[in-house]
Parts: sequence; structure tokens; C-alpha cells
Amino acid sequence: MGIIPRMRFDLFKQIDIPEQYRSNFIHLYLDIAWFGVLSGTAVNFLNVYAARLGASGFQIGMLNAVGAVVNLFLAIPAGHWVSKRHTGKAVFWSSVLFRLGYFLWIPLPWIFNQAEQIWALIIITFLMSIPLTPLGVGFNALFAEAVPERYRARVAATRNITFAIAYVLSSLLAGFLLESIPFPGGYQIIFLIGALGAAISSYHLWHVKPLLDEPRAPQLAPTPASTPQRDSPSKSASALRLDIWKTPFRAILAGLLFFHFTQYIAVPLYPIAFVRQLHLNDTQIGNGTAFYYLSAMLASTQLSKIVGRFGNKRVTGFGVLGMALYPLMLAIAENVFHFYALSFLNGAIFAMVNGASANYMLERIPPDDRPSHLAWYTIVLNFAILSSSLLGPLAADQAGLTAALIAFGILRALAGLFLLKWG
Repeated sequence: MGIIPRMRFDLFKQIDIPEQYRSNFIHLYLDIAWFGVLSGTAVNFLNVYAARLGASGFQIGMLNAVGAVVNLFLAIPAGHWVSKRHTGKAVFWSSVLFRLGYFLWIPLPWIFNQAEQIWALIIITFLMSIPLTPLGVGFNALFAEAVPERYRARVAATRNITFAIAYVLSSLLAGFLLESIPFPGGYQIIFLIGALGAAISSYHLWHVKPLLDEPRAPQLAPTPASTPQRDSPSKSASALRLDIWKTPFRAILAGLLFFHFTQYIAVPLYPIAFVRQLHLNDTQIGNGTAFYYLSAMLASTQLSKIVGRFGNKRVTGFGVLGMALYPLMLAIAENVFHFYALSFLNGAIFAMVNGASANYMLERIPPDDRPSHLAWYTIVLNFAILSSSLLGPLAADQAGLTAALIAFGILRALAGLFLLKWG
């Protein structure tokens, strides 16, 4: 009882915030709250809906991979585009174009048969990824411009907690609606709820304004990487420097490539296992998601203490080892209670990995050469998402779902050992 109320009070109170910052902070909290509604409804159940339509593992993999394809090609041009425009307006209009796509999901059952709906979702997701790329780049810049540096950790933590609460509540509601309303009408309703959440989130983004008394930040991320850098020969050379692969940082890149590959290779198989192996209904899937984020939220309150004792590298490496349990145990799971236990356990483990891995990487980047190192990490991440999202379902088609999940769990364990040994 003592930890959560005190944490919530410390995070959400505004009385010690200077008045000129309060509007931005409140709109950033409301933005992420409504984004949590979108994520807990439409986004959370997209893969499940595709599985119920009869999508293959390859098709579900494509739903996850198309965004990575677009990001690989458009990330750098999107950064240049955003840098030449008013950041707030660029973010708002990118979010509007991106989030209009969620409204297109709603009428699909009235227009196409089940097989056609799967490909329509893939095409819509691909088109949505185009404005999503500048939105991702631009929001990071807007966050840095709208939140003074001394408040960024606090605002980011509050947004994380707000997102988790909204996600848990909306996913529980979505599961109840899907169980109460015949297919596919229930999915159309939660797609509508998600689309409305996206629209309201964009409304709040419009009201987030860069601070006139704050210097314009670099365009990449609202992290310690957003500090002024010394001059480099050129922006392109800073973005793609092959000499980085001749430094010790190549081991970090290789380890994170291995980790992200094993992280995403199993993702397309999860909804298939939920629907066809465990025969879960939508309420149960929503409950599992709620357990996951509840566990992640609770674990996040202890992250600083754990990292302070063991360090970011060990927390990341052992966390990746722990993440191996999810596909391994899902392969032998037999009922909904196994699923709930897995969800709760994996939420806590992933909170550790997610919280420590970024700082683990940043600790090993030279402070005066962060942009080029982070550009290579972005390329590595999206290559891992793209390749694993396509190869995972193909492997499952050849070896079978259970064998593939076990193999992918073993690969995750090896990735954790790699990070601990050579990272």
C-alpha cells in the first residue's frame, strides 16, 4: 500500500512545477493516456484478429515487419524533413495522417471477406508506417523542446505509469466487449475506440508547444543523446559511419542485434499459440495483457534500485536470459492459468530489460559521438525486426509451432549469455 500511492503522488503532482511548463506536461500525460487506450484496444488485438481471420504466421509476421521496412528507408530523410519545419506542427500533422489509418480498420468486415481483410490490414499498416516515421523522429525532438532537461526523467516516468494504467484498463474493457459481442462486431467496436483514442491523443499533441526559452535540441531522441555534439565532417557521415564497426562498440551492436532478433522472431507465433493451442477467448487474452502491464509497472518502481546494485549490463543480460522462459513455457502451456502466470512473469522481466538496455548501450557510446552510434543501433534494431518477423513464421511452418517456440527460447538464452560474456 505504501509504494504505489506515494509513487503516484510524487509523479503526478504539479504544484512544484513552474506555471509556464504545466500545460505542456499535462498535455503530454493526456497524450500518452489516450495512446494507451489505442494500444490496449486496437493495437493490442490486431494480431489476434488476424489470427481469428485465419492469417498464417507469415502474414502476421508481415504485419509486424512492414513498419521496419519503411523505417529503414525513411528514418534519415524523415529526420531531415522534420528539422526544416516547426516541430510541433510536423508532429501533429504526421500523427493525424498516421492515425487516420486506424479508422480504415473499422469497415473492413463490410467490404472484404476474411482472406482479403488480412491483406487489406497489411497494406493499410504499410501505408500508415510512412507518416509514422517522421512522427517518431519528430516527437522525440518535440519532447526535448517542450520539457526542460531537469524535468525530462520525471515527465517520462509519469508518462510510463499513465500509459500502463490506461493500457491495463482499456485492454480489460476490450476483452469484455469482444467476449460479449459476436465476431467481428466486437473487433469493429474496439477498433473504433482505439481510433478515437488516437484522435484525442493527436489533439493533445497539438497543444504541446516548444519552449521559447529552451535551446532547440537535436532531432533524434529526448535522452542523454540529445546533448550538443562537436562538429562532424558531414551529417551523412555522422549517420552512417562504418568505422564504428572497428571499435569495441561492435560487440554491443552485435549483442543487441542478436537480442532483438530473438526478441521479435517469436512474436508472430504468440497469437497463433493463444488462439489455436491454448484456445483462449478474447477476455482471457485481455486479462493476460493486464497482468503483463501490471507486473511491468510494479517492477519499474524497483528498477533504479536493482540497476544500482547489479549494473545495466547484468540486468540486461540476465533479463534476456529470463525472457527465454516465455516461449519455452508457452510451448508447453496447457491452460489459461499458465498463460496468466507467464504474462505476469514476463512483464516484470521485460520491464528490467527495457529499462536497463538503453542505458547499457549509452554507457558504452563516446559522449562526443553519440548520433552516429545511435544511427547504427536504429539500423540494427529495424533489421532485426524485419528479418525475424519474416523468418520466425517460416521456421514454425517447417518445424511446427511447439518446436519453433522451444528453439526461439534457446536462442534468447544464448543472446543473454552473449551479452553477459562479450557485450
